[in-house]
Amino acid sequence: QVQLVESGGGLVQPGGSLRLSCAASGSIFRAYLMGWYRQAPGKQRELVAAIGVVTSSTFYPDSVKGRFTISRDNVENTLYLQMNSLKPEDTAVYYCNAANPSLGWRPMWDFWGQGTQVTVSS
Repeated sequence: QVQLVESGGGLVQPGGSLRLSCAASGSIFRAYLMGWYRQAPGKQRELVAAIGVVTSSTFYPDSVKGRFTISRDNVENTLYLQMNSLKPEDTAVYYCNAANPSLGWRPMWDFWGQGTQVTVSS
């Protein structure tokens, strides 16, 4: 089983930036399309970015397009999310998981890391 450890969250003012990291144990990471998900209080978990095994292939929902950038390092088994121009509505706990585009971007693994809290507030 892959272990996922998210980090990099924090408190930031609107318009600010953060870079999240997700360290995955094991080389299986590099075989999967990966995604960043977030869950705000009282809301369902949603995908905010995905990246293919071939890193030129990415997907973003309209809510973050142009502001977030996903990347991966298959040598270090690490997934990144650069978040710019942050808005209060980006406040959530952010998680990484393998993503399945054929099933509405549902997470493929039934295990999760602890997540990292992002709070955007003045």
